[in-house]
Amino acid sequence: MADVTLSATPKGNGFQATVTYSDGVSISSAEAFPTKAEALSAAAMKVLDMPDRLEKFDALHAEG
Repeated sequence: MADVTLSATPKGNGFQATVTYSDGVSISSAEAFPTKAEALSAAAMKVLDMPDRLEKFDALHAEG
């Protein structure tokens, strides 16, 4: 099963957005966002900007 986790961790005066895929790949934002909600929204937008990664997950888990 493929999982994608969105998280927000404290960074400086705000929160850093992170997207973590079940295969261990993790992508974090370089910038900090003022609120957790903004960091999570940024992480979600990053997932939407990379549909090829989700397609690869589908292909890997279909072979499974």
